[in-house]
Amino acid sequence: MAQTIGQVARATGIAARTIRFYEAAGVLPEPGRSPSGYRQYTPDVVRQLLFVRRARVLGLSVPHLRALQTALDDGRGQARPRVREVVRAHLAAVQGQIRDLRALEGQLVKVLRRMKGPARARANGACRCLDLDAPPMRRRRDARRR
Repeated sequence: MAQTIGQVARATGIAARTIRFYEAAGVLPEPGRSPSGYRQYTPDVVRQLLFVRRARVLGLSVPHLRALQTALDDGRGQARPRVREVVRAHLAAVQGQIRDLRALEGQLVKVLRRMKGPARARANGACRCLDLDAPPMRRRRDARRR
């Protein structure tokens, strides 16, 4: 039994506007229409939309979703290798983001260590606390006793 876009939106938790976006982007097939022109969605399209939602939660991009959809629609057993390829590419991107975030974490730790000591200004009066190449500030013994 076909459902309207509002019914599908409520059933999947995906806004009608987003469903229309996925259709326009080629992630979902163009839906059938009722005699009065309303979009009509089959249970297969609803399952497909739930797959898209899970994939988006995992961070897959719309172009990746389009590639997966093409592989799934192909029907020649090409979906599994294509899904594996897309997931591997996305995993590599996530691992790169993790490396970048770890580097950022290290820089922020250095800044916080540098800021533990008393502030020392440069000759021009600028604060050195955000200089990543500056040595960490050392506390003076008398500063710790206060």
